Amino acid sequence: MAGREHPPSLKDLESRLKAAKSRQQDARGEGADGKRAVPGPGLGFGLRLAADLLAGLVLGVVIGLLLDSWFGTAPLMLVVFLFLGAAAGMLNVYRVATGKGFAVGYRNNGDRQDEPGDEDRGDEA
Repeated sequence: MAGREHPPSLKDLESRLKAAKSRQQDARGEGADGKRAVPGPGLGFGLRLAADLLAGLVLGVVIGLLLDSWFGTAPLMLVVFLFLGAAAGMLNVYRVATGKGFAVGYRNNGDRQDEPGDEDRGDEA
């Protein structure tokens, strides 16, 4: 009984639990708040893509029909706004599928703005 080890302390247990949760969130692609940065695959994600595409098409058709009835240009505005609605829907699907546009202040890697400390990097042209 003299060689018995003492059980680990609660602080050690708490730090191990935090490390395990952090590894699990990293494996799932979740942020520190437990929310996914980019939606994962599944039925909900597919339905969102379909709804975004359909909403663009329907809105384009409705606007085209209203303008046609207002201006009296039978199918012209319908065709124009059908294509514009389809393009807007596809753009929304692309943004959702790639995860772009979820964060406030999103910018591409190529859109570099001057940040504090840039002069210290030594990569001026």
